Amino acid sequence: MVHLPALITDLGLILCAASVVLILFKKLKQPLVLGYIIAGLIVSPNFKLFPSIVDTHNIEVWAEIGVIFLLFSLGLEFSFKKLVKVGGTSSITAFVQIMFMIVAGYFTGRALNWSQMDSIFLGAMLSMSSTTIILRAFDELNVKNKKFAGIVFGALIVEDLVAIVLMVLLSTIAVSQQFAGMDMAFSIAKLAFFLILWFVAGIFFIPTVLKKARPHLNDETMLIISLGLCFLMVILASKAGFSPALGAFIMGSILAETTQGERIEHLIKPVKELFGAIFFVSVGILINLQTLQDYALPILVITLVTVIGKTFSTSLGALISGQPLTQSVQAGMSLAQIGEFSFIIASLGISLNVTSGFLYPVIVAVSGVTTFTTPYLIKASTPAHNWLQQKLPIRLTNSIERYSSDVMAIKTASDWNVILKSYLFQLIIFSVIAIGALLVLNNYVFPSVMNSAYWVRIGTVLASLLVMSPFIWAIAIKKIQPEATARLWSARKYKGPLLMLQVIRLFAALFIVVAVVSGLLSSYLAVAMLILVAVIVVAFHRKMESVYDRIESRFISNFNEKENQAEQDSRKHLVPWDAHISSFTISPEYVGIGKPLLELQLRETLGVNIVLIERGTKVVNLPDRYEQLYPNDEVYVIGTDDQLESFRKYLDEKTVATQQQQSKQDISLELLEVKDTSDFAGKSIKESAIRERTKGLIVGLERAGERILNPDSNVVLQPFDLLWVVGNKKRISILAGLGHV
Repeated sequence: MVHLPALITDLGLILCAASVVLILFKKLKQPLVLGYIIAGLIVSPNFKLFPSIVDTHNIEVWAEIGVIFLLFSLGLEFSFKKLVKVGGTSSITAFVQIMFMIVAGYFTGRALNWSQMDSIFLGAMLSMSSTTIILRAFDELNVKNKKFAGIVFGALIVEDLVAIVLMVLLSTIAVSQQFAGMDMAFSIAKLAFFLILWFVAGIFFIPTVLKKARPHLNDETMLIISLGLCFLMVILASKAGFSPALGAFIMGSILAETTQGERIEHLIKPVKELFGAIFFVSVGILINLQTLQDYALPILVITLVTVIGKTFSTSLGALISGQPLTQSVQAGMSLAQIGEFSFIIASLGISLNVTSGFLYPVIVAVSGVTTFTTPYLIKASTPAHNWLQQKLPIRLTNSIERYSSDVMAIKTASDWNVILKSYLFQLIIFSVIAIGALLVLNNYVFPSVMNSAYWVRIGTVLASLLVMSPFIWAIAIKKIQPEATARLWSARKYKGPLLMLQVIRLFAALFIVVAVVSGLLSSYLAVAMLILVAVIVVAFHRKMESVYDRIESRFISNFNEKENQAEQDSRKHLVPWDAHISSFTISPEYVGIGKPLLELQLRETLGVNIVLIERGTKVVNLPDRYEQLYPNDEVYVIGTDDQLESFRKYLDEKTVATQQQQSKQDISLELLEVKDTSDFAGKSIKESAIRERTKGLIVGLERAGERILNPDSNVVLQPFDLLWVVGNKKRISILAGLGHV
């Protein structure tokens, strides 16, 4: 008989149990994560009714790989651009909730007579909410387009990044076994340094490499490359003293900014789901039913602390950020659960051997309970707000409304604030790059030439400074916000602070140069080299500026490539073509009121075009991108059934959709063909005057199978072109009847 290794039999048992339980959970419409955990409980040695796994150590290794893939996938969904766009409301909400729950969890643990380390990890786990559970609940309740949902999604993005920081801090605390302020500050600074360095280097190199290799990137190659990059960053993170999962998250967030991000996310999904399933099953394997019975009271207490504490702290954070009471309560009751990151933090405690064995199953039990309560809490948020509105003193509710209005009114920033932020941003970014280069030199270059002849060391220093010169120039000399600086320089009181900022920049650049020079040369030669460097910078500053501009241009191009590509694709393709016109009434509660259409980006995100706005007796035909929407506007929108349905869901719940094929101005979408005998053949769209004759707009052109959205006015029409025109139906019919098209 052939002997199967325990690893294979255990894996087969896990996947069979998981598949049966998942089918049941899908039928019951319950979270799959919970199904995995129950499957793990069934095959664990602690559950005797079914066959059990043999070697838990092998499963732990597979589970660690699962954590890596989970964090890699979260990074692909995360994107630092999303974090930048989150805004103050979600950031403040998330930070208030996280800090409150860390403290509440810690003191809850101490009140239960748990150890200090168990209490610290408990606080960290309770501060994280579940993206998976919230998304599922929002989909089921059809509230994804409500205003409070935007606050919740933004807070979840912030939580993802804070979770990474918490993992680093918890590792530091676990190693030192104490709250060492300097150690924690050093860990945060070290994390920030490597995050910036890896992100900047990744955005500069990886999109360029992927672009060069694009002709060879089939699905198999793309999968292998992405996995290779993931594990490369895992190795780098481990070398730097961080968790391997942190490296996976960072590489995922870098790849998310490339044009291949969505493709990689799609390719990695089966791998992530396989290893993610093993991880969550391993969570269930560690559960001891006797432990759950023994800790029934702590589970109940922690569940209440989670639901009440997160509801209160999230609502408080939203109120502090300036949100009305309605959205604050709704956001608070949506985030009242714990989920995936809590399990990852719990597994970190186990791997570091600093948490007790009961903590893991207790957290899993709390997660299971709050998973079931989340949809009911979201449903109850509106009645809860109404009840609260009645019970709170009128003076307090009026004060909340005034505070919300005052916060929303604060929009402008002074020139000094703009300059200060720009200086700080530039100094941090370029200093990190320069210090990163210095670390590479000190660890890999300088040791090999330390005992070489003087001329070799001098040549090495000069070559090193030459490579770093664009960044040293950017630190010391590059003009920052020149217009705002000129305005402040004309104001006498700002001359001193501006000079001080420039002095700080010069000293930072000098520090970098000294660190490079002193690494290989004696004091006298170092001074001579510094003088030489200063002369070279003055003499060749324009060349350095040119090199820096090319580097910056490459970085910005790579950073924005994904958005630029999406915009080009939206202009080239109009798929599908079965579009029609419907009208929608803009509710006074719509969040986009007063914003230009350019900012709303309805075409880019939903694929729809607003072709007419009826505002009382005023009619705006074919509004430009700077036109704004106002309460009770009747907007006529062109799109497919799916696009129009997406637009309806996007609007506030009180927005009424009325399916109309024509407006009062008889605006419609018509298909015209340019015949080979047409006067328009050989003329540009502008020369044909089709827009003027139809009082309309050419929104699409199809030629030999190629589809172009919103063609440029200089496009020359050719025989048999198909034109999609939005305009006055009668005028379009007349034009077609005359045989021009």
